[in-house]
Amino acid sequence: MHPLIHSSLSATSALAIAAGLALSVPAAHAQLSPLEPSLASPQPPLLPAPEATQDPDARPTELLLYTSAQRLSAGLGDWSEVGLRGSHTTGAHVLQGELATMKRFGESGRYIGIGDTYSFDADWFGSLSVGAGDGASYLPDFRVDAFIHRKLLEQRNLIASLGAGHYRAPDGHTDRSVSIGGTYYFSGPWIVQGEVRLNRSNPGRVDTQQQFLALTWGRDQQTQVTARHAWGGEGYQTIGSGAALTNFKSHQTSLNLRHWLGADWGVVAGVERYSNPFYRRRGTTLALFWELP
Repeated sequence: MHPLIHSSLSATSALAIAAGLALSVPAAHAQLSPLEPSLASPQPPLLPAPEATQDPDARPTELLLYTSAQRLSAGLGDWSEVGLRGSHTTGAHVLQGELATMKRFGESGRYIGIGDTYSFDADWFGSLSVGAGDGASYLPDFRVDAFIHRKLLEQRNLIASLGAGHYRAPDGHTDRSVSIGGTYYFSGPWIVQGEVRLNRSNPGRVDTQQQFLALTWGRDQQTQVTARHAWGGEGYQTIGSGAALTNFKSHQTSLNLRHWLGADWGVVAGVERYSNPFYRRRGTTLALFWELP
């Protein structure tokens, strides 16, 4: 895989790859959270590497500043978003946080989220994240997501993942989801990832399924390119002014580039296309990232 498999490798490398791919959208979620903004790409799990704390060259902290612009059809108004993410490795923990401000469907909103990924041993690690919006209709009053991961095979280059999530919206509706997925790291510069997510939206008990496949090429500290496609059903999506879409199919395709410009900084750029029976969305995301001692 890369640092996410062998815990003896640098935690900084693991953070660099994960942060570069963290601009992601699990499209199976009924609502689009700023923790999963418009730049769709796989998000390999953050694996802490306690041994790397002894590496004098390791940079345990990473910051990522991003901006996104999206154009929508059907007269729904354009989207804009600016956000700051950070992650810090300490012992067996990787702590993450995010602040974001945005405008979607003509309504401004703000979001805050925090999370922790913990390495239990050489084979098992898990993550827990929580977040909340400021009352904007398309943001959660509260959401929580948890995952458990297991490294498999002799080289530990296959990661199996099981997750669950809960989302409560300002209008009172809720989403509960379970997911199963896997990430495989080839000996060369390739990573393939897939996930299936089952979601139930209430009221109405709307059951949906969505899945994604993603392929990444490249190496850390150089250039990485990720292509991702998600498809399936969505149970609920708020589109402003008290309106909502329910129980519909959607597709989302994206291409993401992460490129290092120096020893401790670089850029991320991506394009995305999303469609459902009611509207289409196209946009770009640009980001700068820095590693700090």
